[in-house]
Amino acid sequence: MATWAEFAAEEPDLAAFVQGRFAADRHALIATLRKDGSPRISGVEPDFTHGELWAGMMVDSLKVRDLRRDPRFALHCMTTTASMTEAGDAKISGTAEFWTDKDVYLKDLFDRTGWQPKPEEIDLFRMNVTEVVQMTVEGDGMVVLSWHEGRGTRRVAKK
Repeated sequence: MATWAEFAAEEPDLAAFVQGRFAADRHALIATLRKDGSPRISGVEPDFTHGELWAGMMVDSLKVRDLRRDPRFALHCMTTTASMTEAGDAKISGTAEFWTDKDVYLKDLFDRTGWQPKPEEIDLFRMNVTEVVQMTVEGDGMVVLSWHEGRGTRRVAKK
């Protein structure tokens, strides 16, 4: 699994686009896997800082239970229009690593935002990436730029 920084070093333009899409609306959707293997979609606020992708979640929430049991996830930015002509679309897939040493992250979060939950009020995950996707509209077609760990980047234009 690649950290966000490792991916960004390999594909800085794609990383900047995707990070920008997630920053445009802090709220995103995360897909996790329930105990029976069926998907669960939940809201989350991903946080890119110091070369890492983080997600803090309500303690022992269903999505936390899902990720602790099976760390695979898919993350999708908020899409502002159905046509995607304004900003495009971004997705990230990978595995979530449960993080118990929260003090450094929470201090940094406070320094950046003025908000600092108590460590016992948040379950924290560092997200490692295996796939990153950018979708944009160019002319009358869609362009999909996708990076897969170990395979590099592929560009596909669709009409």
